[in-house]
Amino acid sequence: MMNPPAAAGTVDRVLRILETLAGAPEGMPLAALADELALPRSACHRLLADLVRCGYAQQLRAQGDYALTTKLAAVGLGFLGSAGIVDIAQPIIDRVAAASGELVRLALVDGDRLTFVAKSQGARSGLRYDADMGIDVRLSCSAGGHAWLMTLSEERATELVAKQGFGDAKTFGPKAPVSFRALIAILEQDRQRGFSMISEMYAPGMTAMAAPVLRRGREAIAVITIAGPMQRLTEARMLELGPSLVAAAAELAMASATSPLFASARQR
Repeated sequence: MMNPPAAAGTVDRVLRILETLAGAPEGMPLAALADELALPRSACHRLLADLVRCGYAQQLRAQGDYALTTKLAAVGLGFLGSAGIVDIAQPIIDRVAAASGELVRLALVDGDRLTFVAKSQGARSGLRYDADMGIDVRLSCSAGGHAWLMTLSEERATELVAKQGFGDAKTFGPKAPVSFRALIAILEQDRQRGFSMISEMYAPGMTAMAAPVLRRGREAIAVITIAGPMQRLTEARMLELGPSLVAAAAELAMASATSPLFASARQR
């Protein structure tokens, strides 16, 4: 009979391998992957062989680096498509992107996480900002994170940020808040405004804004963000775009009733 703790440990190891390889599209050597995850090389090799057999990973050359295939991405996209997220959200974020001329993204609230799942690029020329999709949003220093946190109690907001940790200026932007006191002050300004605004908090030279998609009772199920270079997406421009962004979030909230994924979020 299978030992449950061992099975759980195997699942945890496989997921950690997938998450690490997702950040290395060029591939990673077995030794480097095993060392980064603190796994025995024999165990790491065995799990990689299973992922290759199932079509989720590939070896780029004989005895060479391991990388993900597109199968995992296809599974994720299939899930989002079946859940109706793209059909519901894409026309709305496309419209916001066209009006703003910047990158617009949708992030879903999933338990203690906020994850980007859809985007539309409104910039047709010049500098374009395009962050990776599928990543968990850094709550402490992102417009999307602030838009979600501003809908929560101070206790719940600090709990989530403490769990994830603060972004520091060396990794993110030079104006990233590094204390709860600073973050709470920012969130209070966001609440009064009705949407979040950041400047060089998530990345140097970049600004962003976001509005929560609120269900009845003021609980957010998602956020819509607009991001771009600060030379173009100025504070004045963000204030100008604010009402239309809030209106788009309200439209998505009304439309979300037809999505099983949004419905499950409302039941949590």
